[in-house]
Amino acid sequence: MELNIQKTRELLPQQPPFVMIDCLTAFDEKFTETSFEVREDNIFVEEGRLNACALAENIAQTCAARLGYVNKYILKKDVQIGFIGAIKNLVVEETPCVGDILHTRIDVLQDIMGVTLVDAKIESNNKVIATTQMKIAVAEKQ
Repeated sequence: MELNIQKTRELLPQQPPFVMIDCLTAFDEKFTETSFEVREDNIFVEEGRLNACALAENIAQTCAARLGYVNKYILKKDVQIGFIGAIKNLVVEETPCVGDILHTRIDVLQDIMGVTLVDAKIESNNKVIATTQMKIAVAEKQ
């Protein structure tokens, strides 16, 4: 389902200056897509480029937006906190420049007992700039 949810802060546990997505653009049971504009004031920008750590965080926050969307709009629950459990085969072809728009897609491979396994890719300027497989574990409420 195509979306244009720009109030992503309502879906994420992360807060500024650590928010790495601007808009939830698509969601269904098996995939989620987000967009993000690289800005000069981003804490991960070095010499006009977004560093590779930020790309991994962007993917993790796309996973968080998926979970936040499910909790807020489907289950009517509070946002849950998740943690990166593992990153496998991270390939960064290039880091984006200030002003570039990232289009991030995660495809859910498994979602079992609070752990989600996804394939992820980030595109910018009509080319894939990063891919990985990531596990996200959701914290149980205390």
